[in-house]
Amino acid sequence: MVRFHDIGSSWFFNRGSYGLALVVPVLMGAGLTSYTNQERIVHRNGSSLKTLKIAQLSTPNREKEAEAIPFTPFAGESQPNESSKKKSAKKRVLISEVVIEGLDGHPDQERLEFEAYDAMKVRPGSRISRDELKLDLDAIYSTGWFSGVKIEPINSPLGAQLLVEVEPNPILKRVEILPSDVKIKSRLINKIFKSDYGKTLNLNALKIRIKELKDWYVNEGFSLARVSGPNRITPDGVVQLKVVEGVVSGVEIQFLNADGELNNAEGVGIKGKTRPWVITREISLKTGDIFNRNQLENDIKRIYGTSLFSDIKVTLKPIPGEIGKVKIVLGITEQSTGSLSGGVGYSGGQGAFGQIGVKESNFLGRAWSTGLELTYGQYGGLVNFSFTDPWIRGDQHRTSFRTSLFISREVPQEFRSQSGGSIRSVSDYYDASSSSAKEISSLYGGGPFSSVVDAKGVNPEVSWFDYEGDSIVLQRVGGGFSFARPLNGGDPYKKVPWKVLVGMNFQKVKAIDYAANSRPYGVLVDNYQNRQAPNHEVICVAFNCASENTLFSLRTGVSYSTLNNGRNPTAGDFFSFGTEQFISVGNDSPTFNRAKTTYTHFIPVNWIKIAKGCRPSTGEELNCSQTIGLQAKAGAIVGELPPYEAFCLGGSSSVRGWNTCDLGVSRTFGEASVEYRFPVWRLISAAFFIDGATDFGSQSNVPGKPGKLLGKNGSGFSPGAGLIVNTPIGPLRLEAAKRDFSGNWRFNLGVGWKF
Repeated sequence: MVRFHDIGSSWFFNRGSYGLALVVPVLMGAGLTSYTNQERIVHRNGSSLKTLKIAQLSTPNREKEAEAIPFTPFAGESQPNESSKKKSAKKRVLISEVVIEGLDGHPDQERLEFEAYDAMKVRPGSRISRDELKLDLDAIYSTGWFSGVKIEPINSPLGAQLLVEVEPNPILKRVEILPSDVKIKSRLINKIFKSDYGKTLNLNALKIRIKELKDWYVNEGFSLARVSGPNRITPDGVVQLKVVEGVVSGVEIQFLNADGELNNAEGVGIKGKTRPWVITREISLKTGDIFNRNQLENDIKRIYGTSLFSDIKVTLKPIPGEIGKVKIVLGITEQSTGSLSGGVGYSGGQGAFGQIGVKESNFLGRAWSTGLELTYGQYGGLVNFSFTDPWIRGDQHRTSFRTSLFISREVPQEFRSQSGGSIRSVSDYYDASSSSAKEISSLYGGGPFSSVVDAKGVNPEVSWFDYEGDSIVLQRVGGGFSFARPLNGGDPYKKVPWKVLVGMNFQKVKAIDYAANSRPYGVLVDNYQNRQAPNHEVICVAFNCASENTLFSLRTGVSYSTLNNGRNPTAGDFFSFGTEQFISVGNDSPTFNRAKTTYTHFIPVNWIKIAKGCRPSTGEELNCSQTIGLQAKAGAIVGELPPYEAFCLGGSSSVRGWNTCDLGVSRTFGEASVEYRFPVWRLISAAFFIDGATDFGSQSNVPGKPGKLLGKNGSGFSPGAGLIVNTPIGPLRLEAAKRDFSGNWRFNLGVGWKF
């Protein structure tokens, strides 16, 4: 309902062809208006309308047109000078009514009438100037609903009637993107404009939708993309937008010095050691690709991941005359890739030892890694040469290649025990029918003898052996190679969790003593009394009791990893399965298969909040590398097993309360660990853990039964704790662990996590 106050003028309602007409009676210069959405109010006094001498205002191109509007004086005025123009432009005229035209029959007629009227400041009964009329013209056009607007003032006895003629935008039916082969798809375009289809096009709403298109490009990493338009709006409601996405025209490599300069002090350009293809093969963006910032950031991470460069500067260089095309310029600062390392340490196999190593990780500028390692210890030594190609050139599967050659001597831990003694080397063993074996230097049977042959000739019913008491030493000479490939389907830039490996190994193994004499047999010295031992306790150190074994094997494996950090994981899974098939290549070459599997799972937690990063303040991010790690391992060996190739239980990478191989020597095993890791202060972390393992009773199935002879438990568990220093070369851990719940503690110092 509309209330009207009768103030001496007549009122009536009109739904005629003028569209929305609003008229107020004028009394003493004041006006009153009232209307609803369902009524058009018109005031007429029966007099004829006369056109005022005010220039017509219209749009589009309203800014230029407004500047070009000729100044026309009101009726009866003479042509003004500049001063009178300014005065007349500000002269106010009484407005008697406002009439909106041009919307007859339009489906949104009523709404657009009110949109136009509401945008204007002028109201019937108000006085306005020519400048204010310009502002109303702009205001109507800025609503976005109209492609053209004209305002025509007409003189009347009660004041000026304003005829506002509008030209509405068409009904939006479709949005077209030019060119058609752009990254954004029609499905997404229709989703963005879905709410606008079938309605009058609003240019302001169109700007918002165009911004949504731009935001999609930015969020997807296409930061050089530009959306412009509309290039064209057809009468039937088709809007055309133009997209320039930004195309890569190539990649340019520039080598910089440590100061980030292209030239040295003499003005000569810096020449890099690295072959350019080593860098560009890590760039997934190729010539002709649409530039993507996220993709380029991942490419730069891969380049850094080669560990060949200390700094990388990225510049996007526009191509003159080619709109939207850029060249990626990489400023590369190389770092030193050669290293010399050394140190001293202790291991069960080599005793106290010294070590020196030389490594080059960018050999010939091809990212090849070569290394030579020399170790000399109390019980043995090692010379090892290795070569690694992390990505065979031209291979789309990103296949890597690794090979090594080595010669080593070490005391095998399978034949030693911390509490059960050790198996010592024996030569010339003669297995007779007697229940005991005697050393030829004993007085039994008329000895001592100079050889087993002499002793056998005197008494063939006795099992004789030559014993000197030296520890058994294994000398290995050999090498191997392997190929590893991620299952990326031929996309070298695709990050996938699965990887496969195939390889081959070859080695010659000799059982010797410290003087390098052949010692194919061994005897348990703790049970050896009166220069004799039980016959069954003189065991074959090597396969077939030969002086030398030849081991030839084929390796295959598969791994799966979703760990969030390869060096210090706190979440994710790791799984691996590998099998190595040894094939006989001669009389003293065994045939057997060794299989092993591992599964690891990390659960992020935040229980102990000692470190500051574990208790962030409001607005700070959690920075707490705290996790529970779970690991399970299992393995089995089938076939002609040399005892020195059996599984070892115990040690810093197994059950930590026992020394290396001191828990068991087995054909099969199962092992599990639970570890809780949490940061303490800066680079210091701590851990609580418990390890457990079992040989499943398989120590008796190892030829010679070294684990049984040495009294190794075969099964056990180990609780413990440790402190960890996170160094640049990896975690350095000092751990203390118990054997079961006994009072026997073992301390371990190692580099890297157990898992």
